Amino acid sequence: MIEITAPVLIALLVLACIVLFFGAMGVRRIQLRRTLGTFDASILTPKGRWMMAIGRYGGGHLDLLRFFSVSPVPSYVLQRRGLEMNGWRRPSEDEAMLIPPGFVIVQLTQLGEERLLAMDYRDYTGFSAWLEAGPIAGSWQI
Repeated sequence: MIEITAPVLIALLVLACIVLFFGAMGVRRIQLRRTLGTFDASILTPKGRWMMAIGRYGGGHLDLLRFFSVSPVPSYVLQRRGLEMNGWRRPSEDEAMLIPPGFVIVQLTQLGEERLLAMDYRDYTGFSAWLEAGPIAGSWQI
């Protein structure tokens, strides 16, 4: 009979937790990507770092959920009202190494604060249509 020592048991438990965590991340990503209105993106955080995210459209907001997480709570929420698009551009050489290949950088302004959001060009066309189809300024929400 094989005797399992305490360090081996602890190592097996740690390994099982790691496998469960990555499995939960995979299931979460599959569930989110099956939902209509989601896309892969990256956002420039206030700390100046690019964070990979999954974008999810809401009625009046865009949720950005961390790519490498199991949390259902969005890390950033961009409200449609007051969000202005200032165009898009190709990433610089430094930025190209930090965001996925083929992404464009969308320049946004929200309440006077600049936001940079990177996404595939096809997702950009959907995002710009979503933003332009927003409610008319000054309209009432019930």
